[in-house]
Amino acid sequence: MALYFPRNYRPRLVPETQEQAIKEIKETFQAALAEELGLRRVTAPLFVLAGMGINDDLNGVERAVSFPIKDMGEARAEVVQSLAKWKRVKLGAYQIAPGYGIYTDMNAIRADEELDNIHSLYVDQWDWERTIRPEDRTVGFLKTVVRKIYGVLREVERGVYRLHPHITPVLPEEITFVHAQELLDRYPTLSAKERESAAAKEYGAIFVIGIGAPLSDGEPHDGRAPDYDDWITRNEEGYVGLNGDLILWNPVLESAYEISSMGIRVTAESLERQLRATGKYDERKDLKYHRMLLDGELPLSIGGGIGQSRLCMFFLRCAHIGEVQASIWPDEMRERCRAHNIELK
Repeated sequence: MALYFPRNYRPRLVPETQEQAIKEIKETFQAALAEELGLRRVTAPLFVLAGMGINDDLNGVERAVSFPIKDMGEARAEVVQSLAKWKRVKLGAYQIAPGYGIYTDMNAIRADEELDNIHSLYVDQWDWERTIRPEDRTVGFLKTVVRKIYGVLREVERGVYRLHPHITPVLPEEITFVHAQELLDRYPTLSAKERESAAAKEYGAIFVIGIGAPLSDGEPHDGRAPDYDDWITRNEEGYVGLNGDLILWNPVLESAYEISSMGIRVTAESLERQLRATGKYDERKDLKYHRMLLDGELPLSIGGGIGQSRLCMFFLRCAHIGEVQASIWPDEMRERCRAHNIELK
């Protein structure tokens, strides 16, 4: 339990007002995001069948929560860890045209999560996916979409300020783009997370491109599953990767703060290359989802996830994600947080 306690911390809002503020942020953000990206809301599953290749294995080590289904011959279902692949299947099923897409509320359980200020067993995020054209598979197009999402973040932050003037905006006017290799070149003695914090503190808001592929030191900036984001294709800027993380500087926690993981999705060719690069080709090539993609049955797309509780935590200047969501916390964590004026739900 690695916890950070800000000095002289006090919640900015009383509990009743904070609950209303959380509702306002969520309603405002999803409406603005849908308008900006051309998305319509769809209903998402809480669980999917195991063995189909649909569930997300995140960094490849997290175990999905699963259970047997009595009326289906004890077939196992898995609670979703994200909807990265499920959304792309739905784009194809709904025949959504390029330039338009879907979004949904994703609720997940991540039993292997290491609990701290920003990590919980319960995950809630907006998952979105948008159909694109072949010519959109560029880092320039990726940046255009990131700027639109960042514009929505600033719009919501201004809305919070109008309703609660003592919570003043901190986001810079523009987001700064940097490739993971550039961060390594700039800060060669720092760890990946330390590099993120150094850059986020300098610029206020950054988008780190190229998450998943090995850098010049032989290590990836961070892990990324091989079957949704494209992190192996060389882009027009001379680097590898068409994906990234949107990271803000959190003035309460005094650290980098990831809000969104997103990217242009793999083609059949880049999926095969990434599966082979990670040693997953033989075990996944015949799974239903991967077969559909390798056979060209799914549309080209871009998509990602945006943390709901993380967003509320940031805009309301909370010190712990447990202040904005109900989950299970160790008794020791509750006691230590209470001693620092942090009350967990």
